[in-house]
Formats: sequence, C-alpha cells, structure tokens
Amino acid sequence: MDQNLLNIGFGSTVVSDRVVAIVSPNSAPMKRLKDEARDEKRLIDATHGRRTRSIIIMDSNHVVLSAIQAETISQRYTTHKDPT
Repeated sequence: MDQNLLNIGFGSTVVSDRVVAIVSPNSAPMKRLKDEARDEKRLIDATHGRRTRSIIIMDSNHVVLSAIQAETISQRYTTHKDPT
C-alpha cells in the first residue's frame, strides 16, 4: 500500500491524507490545544529538541509538533497534493 508521506522536518513524516490542519503555535488557543493533547497522551513531538514552529492536527485527533514553519509545511503539502 502506497502512503503519501509529508516531510515535516528532520527526517520526520506524516501521512498527508490524514492531515486536517497545519497551524502556527503562537496563539493562546493553539497553546491550549497542545497542552490538552499532552495531558491526553495525543501529542507527538517531532521537533527534535528545537523550538515548535508549527502544529499539525491529524484526523486521528493526534497533535504533531514540528520545528518547521507552518507556511513551509503548507507549501510542501500543497505541492505534494497537486504535483503539476
């Protein structure tokens, strides 16, 4: 089965078909979302010790942290979905 993987930085990938949203972590609601996911064991930290620059929300309700800018991941996602 061929999965479409989206590079989220530093060798980490997510299945692009399962991405619901790619957001910036700077607002209070996003910080709350991250804290709730951590408390409920749904948080996946893919920052490799670096500063969180984007939050990826998956359809499984998992929250993935990345050290790559949200705009960069969004561009990769768009290119990945529509490789014309």
